[in-house]
Amino acid sequence: MEGRQEIASSIVASKVNPSAKKALLILNCILLSLGNCGGPLSLRLYFLHGGKRVWLSAFLETGGWPFIFFVLIVMYFCRRCSTPTSTTVVYMRPRVFFAAAVIGVLTGLDDFLYACGVSRLPVSTTSLIIASQLGFTAFFAFLLVKQKFTPYSINAVMLLTMGAAVLALHTSSDLPNGESRSEYLKGFFLTVAAAALYGLVLPMVEMTYNKANQAITYTLVLEIQTVMCLFATIFCTIGMIINNDFKVIPIEAVDFGLGEQKYYVVLCISAIFWQCFFLGAIGVVFCASSLLSGIIIAVLLPVTEVLAVVFYKENFQAEKGVALVLSLWGFTSYFYGEYKVMKKMEIERQSLRDRSVDLPQINYSSA
Repeated sequence: MEGRQEIASSIVASKVNPSAKKALLILNCILLSLGNCGGPLSLRLYFLHGGKRVWLSAFLETGGWPFIFFVLIVMYFCRRCSTPTSTTVVYMRPRVFFAAAVIGVLTGLDDFLYACGVSRLPVSTTSLIIASQLGFTAFFAFLLVKQKFTPYSINAVMLLTMGAAVLALHTSSDLPNGESRSEYLKGFFLTVAAAALYGLVLPMVEMTYNKANQAITYTLVLEIQTVMCLFATIFCTIGMIINNDFKVIPIEAVDFGLGEQKYYVVLCISAIFWQCFFLGAIGVVFCASSLLSGIIIAVLLPVTEVLAVVFYKENFQAEKGVALVLSLWGFTSYFYGEYKVMKKMEIERQSLRDRSVDLPQINYSSA
């Protein structure tokens, strides 16, 4: 099994130019940053001005998948122009398709859990809770893709957990207007469940890449993302049908606090931001690892915090300050640990190169 994973990794490396892969990683980090900050803010805007449809909100998180489908069509015709003999339309094999479909259903469930949390909690609180996702990602990455733990990563997980616990113990001063403490706690635990589930999804995507037994090109990554979002959207659409959301949407638009036209604008913007998030997340997994994707999501916490306070005038109590410090401490601990590991690996590689240079050279031609 390990041999197959090494072969898969070597295939990926041979198919993608290192400089192009670095540029692709930067692009996906930008997409992930835009989606990670803009998604929660636009979703909260919907709820703040009269939106109440949780299934609709979950639908918006992956409903922008046709945009990726359009990109795939453009990429196909570009391949045909550059290589006329290329007739491959879909690279994805059946086993990868079914894996992406299962992950897509789990993503749809995660979307619903997260939308339930955002509908009940301030954005700043939701963002701090989602920071615990890094711990879940590290745990599941260890189980599924054999990600190694270090004392620094363990310390980061503990600090993030403590930060979430601080928020859980001090809820009375953070209740939105007109909301009961029981509803707040329900939103809190549903958001924790969403963080845990997405912490499982990212390593599952990485495991799918490792076990695909085919070259993992960026085109294939986009195909996997399309299937994931399609099945997540189907899952949420079923929920919308059961909940009669399609009948209520026109009525809700008329009563929306910002006006009927801006209601649909908010929905469209939200769908775009969330598609940037998911596309950037699995793109970072492709270019690096699921753990790095989780780290970037967590590192953007202070940015989302500041934007929520600036745009929505949310309170920033002492408890949130403590949770933020613990979270940033955890991030710093993790990054320092990764820096030491990379430094050690570089020293070992340099040592191997020096040894290979010192080995006596055999002249086979004279023999």
